[in-house]
Amino acid sequence: MTDTNLFAQQEHNRRRSTLLIVGFVLFFAWIGFGGDLAWYLGTRDLPPESYHHVIPFTGMITTVIAGGMAWYSWRHGADRVLAATGAWELLEPVTEDHKRLRNVVDEMAIASGLPSPRVWVVPDSDPNAFATGRDPATAHLAVTEGLLQHLDRDELQGVVAHEMAHIRNLDVRLMTLLAATVGTIALMSDTLQRMLRYGFGRGGRRGGGRKGGNPLALVVLVAWLISLIFAPLIARLLAMSVSRKREFLADATGAQFTRNPMALAEALRKIDGASGATQAIARGAAHMCIVDPGERRMSAKGGSGMSVFASHPPIGERIARLQAMGYQPVEGGRG
Repeated sequence: MTDTNLFAQQEHNRRRSTLLIVGFVLFFAWIGFGGDLAWYLGTRDLPPESYHHVIPFTGMITTVIAGGMAWYSWRHGADRVLAATGAWELLEPVTEDHKRLRNVVDEMAIASGLPSPRVWVVPDSDPNAFATGRDPATAHLAVTEGLLQHLDRDELQGVVAHEMAHIRNLDVRLMTLLAATVGTIALMSDTLQRMLRYGFGRGGRRGGGRKGGNPLALVVLVAWLISLIFAPLIARLLAMSVSRKREFLADATGAQFTRNPMALAEALRKIDGASGATQAIARGAAHMCIVDPGERRMSAKGGSGMSVFASHPPIGERIARLQAMGYQPVEGGRG
C-alpha cells in the first residue's frame, strides 16, 4: 500500500470517528428532546391546573450524559474493551509461548514502522485476536491463549501483522469508538424503555378519560419509540458493516509486512476450524476481532442474506485473496 493510500485511509478513519461521535451525541439529543416534544404536545391542551411540560429537562440531561460518555469512550474505550475480556498485560514473558508472542510483536512493529503496542493475553481457549486504542501511540494488541496454542510462529506473525495493519490504518480508533457506542446505545435504550414502561404503568392512565388528543404528539411519540427500539440494532449493523470493509485491507497490508500471505491464510483456516466460540469477547466487540468471536460459521457461509448479520467477510473469500497474493491455486468449495 502506498503512502498516499495510507494517508487517505487514516484521514477517512479520522473523519468517520468524528462523525460517529457527533452522531452519537445527536442521537441522544433527539431521544431526550424528542421525548420532551412529545410530552409537551401531549400536555399542551390539558386544563390549566394539570401539569404542562415546558422545560425540556430530559433532552438537556441526555445530551450532557451523551457528551460525557463520548468523551469517556474516547479516553477510556480501549481500557473498557480489555477489562471486559479479562485480559492481562504481558509485561515479563516467562513461558515460551509468551516470549514468542513478544518477539513477534516487536518484529511486526519494526516491519510496520510503528511503536510496539502494549500486549495482552485473553484467558480463552478459542483462537482469536484484536487491537484497540486511539492511535499507534496508545495501541493495545490482545491475543487469546488459544491462539498461542493453535498457531505456529509464522501463522502467529501473520495474525499480529494483520492487527498491526489495523493500528497503522487507524482502524482501531474507529473500531474502539464503535464498540463503546454500540454498548452504550444498547444500555441506554434498554434503560429508557424500562423507564417508559414504568411511567406508563404508574401514570399512563392519568388523563385517560379525555377523548381525542394532539395528533402531532402521537406522530412524534411513534417516531421517538421507533428510534428507541431500533437504535441498538442499527448501531450493531453499522459496526459490522464498517468492520467488513476493513478486514480485506488489513489482510493485504499484514501480508505485505510479513511477505508471507500464506501464513495468514493458514492461520485463518485454523481459526475457522476451531469448534468453540470466544466466550471472553462480547458481541459488542465482535467487529474488532480477526474473526467473528461467536457465530463464525455465519460469515463462512457468505451470501448477501448472511453477510448482513456477520461482523466479518466470509473467511473463505479472505483466504482465497491471500492465496492469490501468494500465487497459490484457490481451493474450491470455499467462500
